[in-house]
Amino acid sequence: MNIFDKLFKKSKINVENVIINVNNSHLIRRYLILIFALFLSALSFNLFFYSAKIVTGGVSGVSIILDSLFEINPSTFIFITNVILLIFSYFLLGRQKTFNSIVGALAYPLFVSLTEHLVPFIDIGSADLLIKMLFGAITSGIASGLIFKVGFSSGGSDIVVQILSQYSKISIGRASLTFNSIIILISGFIYGWANVMYAVMALYIMSVITDKVLLGISDNKAFFIITSKEDEIKDFIIDNLKHSVTVLKSHGGFTNKSRNVLMVVVPTKEYFVLKESINEIDKDAFFVVTDSYEVSGGE
Repeated sequence: MNIFDKLFKKSKINVENVIINVNNSHLIRRYLILIFALFLSALSFNLFFYSAKIVTGGVSGVSIILDSLFEINPSTFIFITNVILLIFSYFLLGRQKTFNSIVGALAYPLFVSLTEHLVPFIDIGSADLLIKMLFGAITSGIASGLIFKVGFSSGGSDIVVQILSQYSKISIGRASLTFNSIIILISGFIYGWANVMYAVMALYIMSVITDKVLLGISDNKAFFIITSKEDEIKDFIIDNLKHSVTVLKSHGGFTNKSRNVLMVVVPTKEYFVLKESINEIDKDAFFVVTDSYEVSGGE
């Protein structure tokens, strides 16, 4: 083994340690937030979307359709589907991404089953369809934002979207739009096109609320990083997050020294992972995060 192989091996070990430390940071608080968000999401599903037959995509949306066609219990379908998707995730996406989805994928259908029994005690049967859509979208958006903010996934359609993105070489956003659009269009033939219009409005509101809970209102975040461990952070972003990095030249006004600035644009969902990873690699790193409203081109 030559010196370059040794350095590469050491770098890989450090990367694994970074990922482990990021996933273990504030673990109890993050899991408590995750459980609350999953419960809120399940309650919103039963109380608003399921009762109104508004299909916003995802595995939950498919469960509404199958319940109407074949009387398959939604929580049972979601649980079985999520278990199958976790198996696919392990082999196609890797152990780490699967680990971050396990709790959400298994706990969410349990909460769907539990909150199903709470709906009779919360009488909103006379509420207008628009009101159900609005409250469902807002509460679901808050729940999704909280889940992503603490670095987890609810499983289900998130796994499908990641697999589509990775193996069809399209963006996460485009994969999500394609997958959910197919489900919503199918629901139009069953529940009518008025419900499709409500679903489209709900998806838009959910995306805005989710991003607002995370940070700002854009789909992407731009990081500008000044660090003494430039190579380590750059390699981590390229090798593990699979994003390119631009190196900018800067000149400190106070120190009068020249420094490099790393610029990278990541999806809002990856904000937590990158932020915590930077702090883990270099606790003294200086970085600024801004909203990035449009990203075009690049390798």
